Amino acid sequence: MSIKIEKTDKKDEVKLEFTIEAAKFDEAMKKVYAKSAKYFNIPGFRKGKAPMNIVEKYYGDEIFYEDTFNEVVPEVYEKELKENNIEAVSRPDIDVKQIGKGQDLIFTAVVQTKPEVKLGKYKGIEIKKVEYNVSDHDIEHELGHMQEKNARLVLVEDRPVESGDTTVIDFEGFVDGVAFDGGKAENHELIIGSNTFIPGFEDQIIGMKIDEEKEIQVKFPEEYFSEELKGKDATFKVKLHEIKKKELPELDDEFAKDVSEFDTLKELKASIKEKLEEENKKKAKYETEDAAVKAVCDNVEIEIPSGMIETEIDNMTQEIEQRLAYQGMKLEHYLQMIGKTLEEFRKEYEEQAKTSVKNRLVLEAIIKAENIEPAKEDVDAKVKEMAELYGKKEEELKANEQFMKYVEDSMKNEKVVEFIVENAKIK
Repeated sequence: MSIKIEKTDKKDEVKLEFTIEAAKFDEAMKKVYAKSAKYFNIPGFRKGKAPMNIVEKYYGDEIFYEDTFNEVVPEVYEKELKENNIEAVSRPDIDVKQIGKGQDLIFTAVVQTKPEVKLGKYKGIEIKKVEYNVSDHDIEHELGHMQEKNARLVLVEDRPVESGDTTVIDFEGFVDGVAFDGGKAENHELIIGSNTFIPGFEDQIIGMKIDEEKEIQVKFPEEYFSEELKGKDATFKVKLHEIKKKELPELDDEFAKDVSEFDTLKELKASIKEKLEEENKKKAKYETEDAAVKAVCDNVEIEIPSGMIETEIDNMTQEIEQRLAYQGMKLEHYLQMIGKTLEEFRKEYEEQAKTSVKNRLVLEAIIKAENIEPAKEDVDAKVKEMAELYGKKEEELKANEQFMKYVEDSMKNEKVVEFIVENAKIK
């Protein structure tokens, strides 16, 4: 096998021309035939028993070419990238020059490469000190959440519905006088002011009395997920069965005993303050690190290959798809709901992807410049921690090269950010 490598007229892009011997290509074709023979049904032969030359004659010589290309090329391509120290950051643009039985396989692959990063100032950068203090208001706010969480609903019989009440209603919806699917429910609990219903619906429940029946007029939003209902005027027939209001517990020592391990409200408040102070420290640390990395990256001019940005957007889109899947929704349905095409959706993440890639490239350059490496004992401790977390053996994780690279790279990134902050001038 031979390879020629040359730069193209574009920055950070190379063209590789591969020549793979005919013997290797033909051998791979035999493997492909052996794997796929069972699928061929040729007259005069039992299914899967026709010889390779008969299959080629029946379907055409090129029947195995694409699968053979995919059998041979990936391993060769990755091997040559590694041996020639080419850091590819995009999918290769493949052009097959020659392919066929008894012939050398000749093809070119044009690929974008990782750009060179010329670092600016990254030691002694100036950033503002980030600090958050815990106020009495913060503690009271947290106690308010605890009150809400431990509130109970009590029936109200002496007044009409008010905002914030929980109501129990029957309803049925009609468009042009015809009931529509999914528009009917009985004994449905609805919190007035929660904005979980069609705009305008909850407001018209306010003022209703128990056992009262009422017709409510609303308009479905233009961006409503149902094509049949979006933008349509609708009438809902509603009957109110119950009104409940939220009753908050008193903030006293008994409350503290009920909701925590503490005997007094004073002790509970002290615990809340301690927790909030810890959260504030983490928040300040994160924002300081974020500001420091941004300041360093602002000192660097770099032309990021489009392939790196596209790959980053791919990763971001996959993460969103996974989150949607947990909610039982597909990305295509989500896009329909928000009225966007996939191209428009991806375009929105372009700047975020550019920033993410630039940050990563700059941090990698500083890691290299400062020879930043995590200590072996720190790596071992992290592996031990993750082994316990995932219920695995340490030896099993250490034998996984990809996992170990992920751990070491993560620790390098942590250390380089610490390095930048430690060397910054915090005003």
